[in-house]
Amino acid sequence: MQWDPAKYVQFGDYRQRPFFDLTARIEAEAPREVVDLGCGPGNLTATLAARWPGARVIGLDSSPDMLATASAHAQGEPGLEYRLGDIASWAPSPETGVVVSNAALQWVPGHQEMLARWLKELTPGAWFALQVPGNFTAASHTLMRELAESAPWAAKLGSVLRHDEAVATPAGYLEIMLDAGCAADAWETTYQQVLSGENAVLEWVRGAGLRPVLATLSPEDAAVFEAEYAALLAEAYPASEYGTVYPFRRIFAVACKL
Repeated sequence: MQWDPAKYVQFGDYRQRPFFDLTARIEAEAPREVVDLGCGPGNLTATLAARWPGARVIGLDSSPDMLATASAHAQGEPGLEYRLGDIASWAPSPETGVVVSNAALQWVPGHQEMLARWLKELTPGAWFALQVPGNFTAASHTLMRELAESAPWAAKLGSVLRHDEAVATPAGYLEIMLDAGCAADAWETTYQQVLSGENAVLEWVRGAGLRPVLATLSPEDAAVFEAEYAALLAEAYPASEYGTVYPFRRIFAVACKL
């Protein structure tokens, strides 16, 4: 699946806020190695390097397009590097002191089992912080799935949109972390975002949630799908003089290995 770094950061302030709410709960003082799983365009990974200047900070992502953008953030930062790789193949090293995964694990089938393994492999005192979307039941996502499952789209899109068990509940992540011998905290937040512009919610989901559909359809089919989807979104999320209010629910979990 191809990613568009410019589209992903289009609503930068809104997309970045959960990252900072997440990492504010990490209390590590001087980790030797910090890893960002699913670093995307790398701008947020760079803030980890600024927070822990003595650490080796590694941003890992499977998208060459994202990493091409991220590489600019490593210039003049000897402790910061970006690597092409699959999250599912990653494992912590004995030096790994902080792991952050922001809006990435929902794309990794079976990540709950991987999380349990990663936590068991971390050394005492290491931190793991994750944030994933909790809005798979929101109108923006249910309407997308319903349209994809309708004729004639079902034959072209099949089961391309994952949602069942894509993420765990806050309680589910908390249980995994406690079972792995961690002190842990999990919570959820719904941000009431006011988006501006025409087709505001469509523009938002183009950055992430709609990517599997766009990657599967031809450009011509994608344009037709988007037009039908935009009409449904306009009814579900009516614009006002202030903009379009889009509730953005996120799930957070932070663990420190004991």
